[in-house]
Amino acid sequence: MSTNTFLNGERPALPPSKSSHKLNHSSPSSPSIYDASSLADVRASLAALHARESDITTRLDALVSSQAQLSRELGRLDMLRANLDSQVIATRSISNGMLSSAADTAGRLSNRVKELDLEKDRVQQTLKVVEQVAELKACVHGVVGSMGAPQDWEAAAGYISRASAVPEDIIRGGFAASIVPSVEVPDAPWITLENSKESLCGLFLREFEKAAKDGDGAKVTRFFKLFPLIGRGDVGLDVYGKYVCQGVAGTARQTLKEVPGGVGMKDGFFYANALTKLFEHIASIVESHGSLVERHYGEGKMVKVIERLQVEADVQGGIILDSWSDDRDVNRRLTDVKSYPFSFLVQSFLPQQKTLAGAPRMSSPAVGGGTNPRASEDEGVNMKEVDGLLNEISVMLGRWSLYTKFLAAKCKNPETPDNTALSIPTLLSNSNLQRKVSVKLVEPYNVMSTFFFRRSVEKAFQLDESPSGLTLGLNKPIDANAPFIVSAVDDVMYIVSAVIQRSISTSQREVVSHVVTTSSRVLDSDFIKMMHQKMQDESSLRPTVQGGLPTEDKIISFIVLINSLDTSIEYLTRIITTRVGSSDQSNGASHPNPLASSFPFDKDTSLVTAALNTLSSTFTGKTTELLKDGIQVLFNQVVRQKLRTILAETFRDADYWRTEEELAEIAQQHEEDEDEVLDRVPRRFEQGWDALMKPLGRIMTPKTYNILLEITALHLAKQSLEKRIWSYSGKTTAYGAIRMERDFNGIISAVAKGNYSVREMFNRVTQILMVANMEDDEWEELVEAGDGDGIDWVLSLEEQRRARNLVRE
Repeated sequence: MSTNTFLNGERPALPPSKSSHKLNHSSPSSPSIYDASSLADVRASLAALHARESDITTRLDALVSSQAQLSRELGRLDMLRANLDSQVIATRSISNGMLSSAADTAGRLSNRVKELDLEKDRVQQTLKVVEQVAELKACVHGVVGSMGAPQDWEAAAGYISRASAVPEDIIRGGFAASIVPSVEVPDAPWITLENSKESLCGLFLREFEKAAKDGDGAKVTRFFKLFPLIGRGDVGLDVYGKYVCQGVAGTARQTLKEVPGGVGMKDGFFYANALTKLFEHIASIVESHGSLVERHYGEGKMVKVIERLQVEADVQGGIILDSWSDDRDVNRRLTDVKSYPFSFLVQSFLPQQKTLAGAPRMSSPAVGGGTNPRASEDEGVNMKEVDGLLNEISVMLGRWSLYTKFLAAKCKNPETPDNTALSIPTLLSNSNLQRKVSVKLVEPYNVMSTFFFRRSVEKAFQLDESPSGLTLGLNKPIDANAPFIVSAVDDVMYIVSAVIQRSISTSQREVVSHVVTTSSRVLDSDFIKMMHQKMQDESSLRPTVQGGLPTEDKIISFIVLINSLDTSIEYLTRIITTRVGSSDQSNGASHPNPLASSFPFDKDTSLVTAALNTLSSTFTGKTTELLKDGIQVLFNQVVRQKLRTILAETFRDADYWRTEEELAEIAQQHEEDEDEVLDRVPRRFEQGWDALMKPLGRIMTPKTYNILLEITALHLAKQSLEKRIWSYSGKTTAYGAIRMERDFNGIISAVAKGNYSVREMFNRVTQILMVANMEDDEWEELVEAGDGDGIDWVLSLEEQRRARNLVRE
């Protein structure tokens, strides 16, 4: 293709090749010949192509010139490779010619060393066998010699112990059978040793029993240590167990011997002390002799002695418990307790019977009801004796728990981590004494404890007294101390604390669970029910006249019962918290459970804690329900009726339809100060409110008064003030709406005095009056904002529009 073709503006017949196209477009700044539109563009494109052609030619020349140097380097590499090949050949010839003989020599030396090691090992084994046979021969002759004229039993036992270190196959082997026997000891070594063991074992038994009979403790210890040396450790532990059990039995029998005149057995804790001495004696034996047994018999061998001791403890402990049960006549007392009728409680829950004169029925829970309020106190069961039995049983159960904990720690596997909870060992859980404790102690305790608590509740209500000197008159002082509650609450909660504490002192999970469960049932069926009965009957707020108010003494009595319910919750919560500890972890400090030391066995602490917390939550829930019902009744029968009168007096001449000028003119006509006229509504309400609520608040507990205040405030906000505001809809003037907001805020302040949270119940009232008194531009901005403008509205949009119509046009 010629240059003239491009100059003439003609295109080539064929499209340009890819390479030429690529060259033309290799640089974005170079003009493309295909885009040329003039002769100048074509020339510029040709100039660029010539420049690129020169550049490529230069680069190709450089590559061609460097080819000679590259060829020289490749030649040098070929020479080096030839030299390396010759070196490899030489190295292989050296290896094959010189090192192969050395490798053969090394192999022969290695095999020879292995043979020498094998011979050495066989020689050492042979020497060891020879040494062991020599040791065996020395021991056999030493045993025979020591058992002869010297009668050195420790040396004889020591020789047998040394001989036991020789393997049995060596002792019974042919080499030993041919070397060890001699003229003095012709028998085979194993026969001689076995005969010696049997002879020494019989001798040690006779000497041990003789020393035990003579009371020679040093000699007893001497022969006790020899049994494991002759391989008769089981015999030694068995005879030692018998020995210590004889001591335990003798001490127990001595303890149970009746003191002259029978004074000792009449002591309320005689049998508890006897059982304590039995457990302490066994514990002292285990503690003082344990190291001796473990040192001479091996780790964990003391458990076998403990098993023998527990068998003796089953016998002696069973004798003590049987003697206690017979002497205290427990079965008869259980029969009396189970048949006790609880006449006072039963009669108290019967429908109220009233005579024509309105006198209370016999045996009424009312103070002074009946001719003898203590008539049912002694119906065949002596409470003092029952309390004494419960104390004695609790002491015995507590000692049994300590004994169980001690043996569980001694029988614990040494490999068990220290922080692992204890578990009751089988030797205790399957023991006869465990079954005896369950039948003779746990079951009677559960039955009598339930009776004792219920009878105490009954007696507390029989002797119940209300605080005296209470009055609703603010001009009269109150001599009694708050909280004003019935005496039964103090008595019952004291008994609850004592009963729970006594059950915890037993450290028996089953006992605590039963006591807590029955206490919860008695509190529900008797205490709460009795308080409910009193609120319905004796202190009922039913008015004597239709539409009237209850008498002052009835109101005070009812409030005292409400206080009693609230205080009983506080008392019981405090009792449980003291026992289980506080669950408040807000400060990050850990508080160990106080029950952990009394209940060391697995899961006992958590189960007892759960039972106590359940008692508290159940009682709190049921008592709170009755408490709120009582406060609601107090509001309905007393506060609401008086509040209706107070509101009628407060708004007696409220005239929110008047203008400011009309109000000023009326004040001038009556010669009254205008400010006094403006403050008349909140002042009247505050006077009536204080006269109503202060006497109640002076007698009620803070918690119950706050509940009553919240109920009253809620009623006042929804049923009184809000309805009154809507009743003025379209009737009040703008000035009247301002006065209304001021008056109602004064009422709210009077109600919320001392309890600011009560103001939240009046949010609807305050928002209604706020919307009613808004300027038009403020209302328009609020409507345009649409999102409440940062105000937490309790009014709907419809109620807001309705509030705007409160002021007449």
